[in-house]
Amino acid sequence: MRTIINNANIFDGTGSALKSGSVAVEDKHIVLISEQPIEAQPGDRVINADGKTLMPGMVEAHAHLTWPTSVEKFVPGMSLPPEELALTAARNARILLDHGFTSAYSAGALSKTLEISLNAHLKDGGMPGPRLIPSSVEREPPNDSELDPGHVELHARGPEGVKEFVKECADIGAKAIKFLISGESALKPGASLELLYTEEELLAAGEQARESDVWLTGHAHACDAVKFGIKAGFRILYHCTYADDEAIDMLVAKKDEMFVAPTIGIIQATLDANPPPHMDMTHMKEDAAIVMSRLKALVPKLKEKGVRILPGGDYGFPFNPNGRNARDLELWVEHFGYTPAETLHAATQLGGQLMGMGEELGLVKEGYLADLLLIDGDPTQNVSIIQNKQNITMIMQEGRLYKAPLSMS
Repeated sequence: MRTIINNANIFDGTGSALKSGSVAVEDKHIVLISEQPIEAQPGDRVINADGKTLMPGMVEAHAHLTWPTSVEKFVPGMSLPPEELALTAARNARILLDHGFTSAYSAGALSKTLEISLNAHLKDGGMPGPRLIPSSVEREPPNDSELDPGHVELHARGPEGVKEFVKECADIGAKAIKFLISGESALKPGASLELLYTEEELLAAGEQARESDVWLTGHAHACDAVKFGIKAGFRILYHCTYADDEAIDMLVAKKDEMFVAPTIGIIQATLDANPPPHMDMTHMKEDAAIVMSRLKALVPKLKEKGVRILPGGDYGFPFNPNGRNARDLELWVEHFGYTPAETLHAATQLGGQLMGMGEELGLVKEGYLADLLLIDGDPTQNVSIIQNKQNITMIMQEGRLYKAPLSMS
């Protein structure tokens, strides 16, 4: 049985202008794209898009499914009992899919194996959620904050200890392994400029990652943290706040091999936050203002030089909940000078490349997986409309209708 979507305005993911057309899906894939309505055969399911925007499903490049707060559930801190954390992660996976994110690349978890177990249920259809690149625990940075993401098992130091940590994570099923290469000033003043690993340790981690066929993910504010991550072969670096001209040149040299995600969502959320009286966020807001200023200068430089930059804003904190993820796209337009179509390209085609599926994910193209959204309105003119899940009238994942539109026969 085919699913036919007629009379759509198609955003194909490349950043090009919308084109009127129709799409046919069979099994998991897009099998036909036509400028004219596609004639249904017996047994076909037909959706009349009625001029709505058909686009690829989005990719969250900085997913924290175990960070507890969502748009449906407020958690004042970052710690939950194991059983509740597992259920909360499952809820967060469903929430991301509800908001149009059909894929997610994990930026670290609060549990050693939870995302790996969750991914097994997502892959076999046992529960709804995005296609997931799962991660294991991330090492806790030194901090003075009650927003501490939680204590995790520490691993041995030195090149051999770090290699063993990577191998262990790979052996239990993690695909992405997160290193906090530098600290985080939002949690401890000045920590973003502190290195938590040596260059030798990170080079050893890269060697083991290649041997174990896993990807390395780096939290990197400090300039040397960015440079170390590049040299070690990290797949994606978050933040890159203090990257200098040499670091930028190094990123450009590796632009076909790696990605950068500036994580602006958490920065804007920190600036906007109105904390309760007992929580003093003064230093967090001061640091966020510095980071915002630096990112507004850095990101356009990286974009101009062709570095693949991805949205993903560290969602899951009490003041930056899971489910608000699409806000990043609006912030890119506001602060980085992107057009709405450029941000959508980053969240779709470039996101598919991050997932290691660039030849089959992230475009509305014949032969590609049918991860598709139908949007009531034109997000290439006003990207903020995607933040309201009610404007997403259809969500399809690998040809399966997770959310069906009303106009279907």
